[in-house]
Formats: sequence, C-alpha cells, structure tokens
Amino acid sequence: MSNDGRDRFEIPKEMRSMAEASFDQARKAFESFVASAQQTAAKIEGQGANVRAGARDISSKAISYAEKNVQASLDYAQQLLHAKDLTEVMRLHSEFVQSQMRALAEQASEMGQTVAKAAMDAARPKTD
Repeated sequence: MSNDGRDRFEIPKEMRSMAEASFDQARKAFESFVASAQQTAAKIEGQGANVRAGARDISSKAISYAEKNVQASLDYAQQLLHAKDLTEVMRLHSEFVQSQMRALAEQASEMGQTVAKAAMDAARPKTD
C-alpha cells in the first residue's frame, strides 16, 4: 500500500458546499425556532401577569365589599339594640334592606366591570 493519494479520503467540493449550505440552513432554522419560542414564552408570561393583576383586583374588590357589608350589618344590629318600639324596628329594617339592595346592585355592577376588564386584559396580546 502506497501513500500516493489513493488512501486519502476527500469530500468533493460540490458535496462539501452542499453540506455546508445545509448546515447553515439548519442552524438558521434552529435559531429562528428558538427566537420564536422565546417570544411565545414572553407573551405567555405577560398574559400571566395580566391574569394575576386581574385576579388581584377582583379579590381586592370582593374583600372591600365584604368589609362594607359586614360593617353595615353591625351598624344595623347596633341600631336595633337601641330601638324603642316595633315601629322603629320596622323602619330601621326597611332602611337597611333598601340600603343593602342599592349597595349590592352597585357592587355587582362594579364587580362585573372588573371581571370583564380582567378578561379583556388577559386575552389581549402583549405588545413589545
């Protein structure tokens, strides 16, 4: 066996060029895939932040409403303790029920608006 060039393995120039082009194309496709995956992850993360913010607003409002309603009930109970007769009890009850109905209607309206806003914010695509 001689070393006159027959034992050397050489890739033809055309095949090497084609392989390099394929490799470059595969690298670019992979980089594009990774960039797209990162953008998608960022959008999902942004939407998650919107969902968390909306949930925070909803729970904050719910707690605030509960506090107001409990306070109104305690005030009503205290007024009942000081009522002088059945007529005053009936008047206080009527006033309390009307006041609570107005408050609950207002709270339901505000909560509906807050929930709708949270849903819209969660569904809105994040823009960078």
